Amino acid sequence: MEKNDKKVIRSWAFFDWANSSYNLVITSTIFPAYYTIITTTQEHGDKVSFFGRTFTNTALSNYALSVAYLIMALLLPILSSIADYRGNKKIFMKIFTYLGSVACMGLYFFKLDTLELGIICFAVAAMGYIGGVLFNNSYLPEIATIDQQDRVSAKGFAYGYVGSVLLQIICFVFVLKPELFGITDLSFPPRLSFLLVGIWWIAFAQIPFKKLPAGSPNYSSINKSVVRSGFQELSKVWAQLSHMKVLKMFLLAFFFYSMGVQTIMLAAAGFGEKTLKLGTSKLIITILIIQLVAILGAMMMSHFAKKIGNVRVLICVVLIWIAFCICAYFITTEYQFYGLAAVAGLIMGGIQSLSRSTYSKYLPANTPDTASFFSFYDVTEKIAIVIGLFSFAYIEEVTGSMRNSIIALASFFVIGLVFLVVLRSVERKHVL
Repeated sequence: MEKNDKKVIRSWAFFDWANSSYNLVITSTIFPAYYTIITTTQEHGDKVSFFGRTFTNTALSNYALSVAYLIMALLLPILSSIADYRGNKKIFMKIFTYLGSVACMGLYFFKLDTLELGIICFAVAAMGYIGGVLFNNSYLPEIATIDQQDRVSAKGFAYGYVGSVLLQIICFVFVLKPELFGITDLSFPPRLSFLLVGIWWIAFAQIPFKKLPAGSPNYSSINKSVVRSGFQELSKVWAQLSHMKVLKMFLLAFFFYSMGVQTIMLAAAGFGEKTLKLGTSKLIITILIIQLVAILGAMMMSHFAKKIGNVRVLICVVLIWIAFCICAYFITTEYQFYGLAAVAGLIMGGIQSLSRSTYSKYLPANTPDTASFFSFYDVTEKIAIVIGLFSFAYIEEVTGSMRNSIIALASFFVIGLVFLVVLRSVERKHVL
């Protein structure tokens, strides 16, 4: 397949357009607010019973996400091995897309008396999103040359932000103005939003499904026992890292700063609703602003990376994240939250986009195992998220405050910064 084909790149970017609505509505805005409201009662406060065991409500949702990410971290090596062997990674993109979107539709039935169903659908939707993103990411080095990968990666994130904001606005109308549609059940608008996410996800995913290639089989290098081979492929990547100092150091930095970035993205709405009592409408407006600012952020990071290099930009962004955590610990008003949200939006899209393209650039030239290398990347990120979310939830349960959890996130960023600085010194011997 010819690289830098505009139609292929545009269709690839539409996968972000399709699935980013999950990230915005389910993990960032309406679901966290809806979940916190319905699980906070006069009788039990913020405590809920899940299959007979009592949890703090927000800690339970974070635990559920961490379990989903852990399961996927174990499954992805096997699945990427099958994809490399059979050359059918697009099939896996489809499977995870349908799994995630149907789970989002299942959240339409989520109320307090169906808590177990809601949490299970919430976790399964996350698994669908994670799996789809892995196989979509692995297309990047196949569809774009190295000099274009920053731009193409940023384009994907930009499409994702625009698509998710459009659906969010549609959901926003139902949530804030239910009377316009004769809606009297106030739980219906958010549940309808979850249903719309599933439909949107499936519908727009058909664009990349139609244009992207199926993948290239690599029978020679992969054992037919795919379960064993999946982890053999990770072991092979791990072995290659011992000879690739730059890539190894980048992954260590990425591992630690991802603990902070991803946990903030997944827990921010819960913090705003529970700690600052912002309410659903203010949360939605705030996250919408973040998404719009994030488009600018992703483009800016791509521009700065061309001027001063990827790693220097990442160092600057991680320093901002550290300052962000310190400020987040002390905020008490909604306007302070809005200010931090604007900062987060500016650097959120940039660090994700630049991390993906930087990793892609460090991969061995002309490797046939892009799915396996991106599986390693995704497993690294997922384990980081598991640790970040679990730490955040556990510290909240033990101390009774989300603010204390933020301190742990700051420490993760500091460790990531140290590895980036070391990477910068190692990188001087290489040309990015």
